[in-house]
Amino acid sequence: MPNTPADLKYTDTHEWVRIEADGTLTVGITDFAQEQLGDIVFLELPHAGRQVKTGEAIAIVESTKAACDLYSPGTGEIIAPNTDAAGSPESVNSDAYAAWLFKIKLAAGATTDHLISADVYLARQ
Repeated sequence: MPNTPADLKYTDTHEWVRIEADGTLTVGITDFAQEQLGDIVFLELPHAGRQVKTGEAIAIVESTKAACDLYSPGTGEIIAPNTDAAGSPESVNSDAYAAWLFKIKLAAGATTDHLISADVYLARQ
């Protein structure tokens, strides 16, 4: 059973989201996703300053098995890509929840109401 922390939110496309105290979103891929992908060898992350919309493909994870898109869980601006993770993509396999991939500052009026709980995410696997 993949690790799925109850204090995070999730998307149907296997991103985890931590809503920080200041309202920014810290985003990564779930333990389930990294298990399915296998050995991650490359991360293409969005640049700081990029404007993104909920559901937009904004990053790529490549493994020895496949390449897949990552989708924005919110509308706003990328404020930080995790360059450490990009430099060591295997860190996502080691601990998917420590190796966040990017942070988003939500636009005015943007919500996270569409994100799902750990229980719902697990039920959909």
